[in-house]
Amino acid sequence: MRPEDDRWMARCIELARRGTGRTAPNPLVGCAIVSPAGELLAEGYHARLGGPHAEAVALRKLGGRAPGATMYVNLEPCAHTGRRRTAPCAPLVLEAGIARLVIGMLDPIRAHSGGAAWLRRKGVEVVTGVRRAECAELNAAFVTWAREGRPRFTLKAAVTLDGRIATRTGDSKWITGEAARRDAHRLRHAHQAILVGVGTVRADDPRLTVRGVRGGVDPIRIVLDSRLRTPPDSRVLPANAESTARCILATTAAAPAARERRLAALGAEVWRVRATRQGRVDVRALARRLAAAEIVSVLVEGGGEVHATMLAAGLADEVRLYVAPRVFGAGPAWVEGRGVARVAAAVGMRLAGEPERLGEDLVVRAVPARRARRAG
Repeated sequence: MRPEDDRWMARCIELARRGTGRTAPNPLVGCAIVSPAGELLAEGYHARLGGPHAEAVALRKLGGRAPGATMYVNLEPCAHTGRRRTAPCAPLVLEAGIARLVIGMLDPIRAHSGGAAWLRRKGVEVVTGVRRAECAELNAAFVTWAREGRPRFTLKAAVTLDGRIATRTGDSKWITGEAARRDAHRLRHAHQAILVGVGTVRADDPRLTVRGVRGGVDPIRIVLDSRLRTPPDSRVLPANAESTARCILATTAAAPAARERRLAALGAEVWRVRATRQGRVDVRALARRLAAAEIVSVLVEGGGEVHATMLAAGLADEVRLYVAPRVFGAGPAWVEGRGVARVAAAVGMRLAGEPERLGEDLVVRAVPARRARRAG
């Protein structure tokens, strides 16, 4: 590894972020091509699903040729075979005459990986693992989907200092300030799907769209609704929405067929999923089906019962709380349910970085302790 490798990999990560919200299920990838003298020749990033990969974008700017140059890329160039959305990148790297390839992390999908080893066998100098942890964090959703066969779930809530998401009368607009709300919409844009319970739909009639983000992409709307109680005039349904985003109603066999027909006629996709003993949607089964549908990241916005269900199922990869300096004293909490009887039985979490201040509010990020230990 050379001293300049770290700097150029940081640039790849910066470039890759420009594709946020537009590439899923593909990963975020940035690429920089540097001359033997250390000068930037070309750079690019994967901008949208189905579009050219970052390596191809950068090489195209050089007419497909970069003899003797070093290529930096945060994810291993793909070496897949068979019918895919785009051609494999590893042969392009070789044909361009790249002499040295620096990779942040290897591809976690076996069918796509192998590009680094193939290029090394062809005589290209290959360096891996530069800023590996940052590269893995950048594509945490893609890595979770590839390795665990499910989407990455982020639990999000706007709360008071005493953990309330509404007053005792149900009033919740607005708990946090404008800066925190803008950041929450950027978080929606960064996720492929957004999930709530039918109680939230019935109580708040949310749109679940992205607002105030330039070029923002609305996530797929998912509602946990075991008996299809979503009102026909709900704004999450495509027939009533200003958004063209899909709406998935995850239900069970107990839901009446007549309700399914009515909601399907309003544009909803009705997914019948295995039920738990309590008659609710089995979120683990739903996670597997979402993964099969190439949905790799889901933002869970509650309510409290849904958050509790995800935590109990081990489907909380990150918790993000927007904490306002207010105290309600009563009202629903961001996690409801029975809770634990002993401190030792609590869900263990670890802070992910320092809290960030947004106006008068704080953003607190936490990850399950088991994942924090694995990452370390």
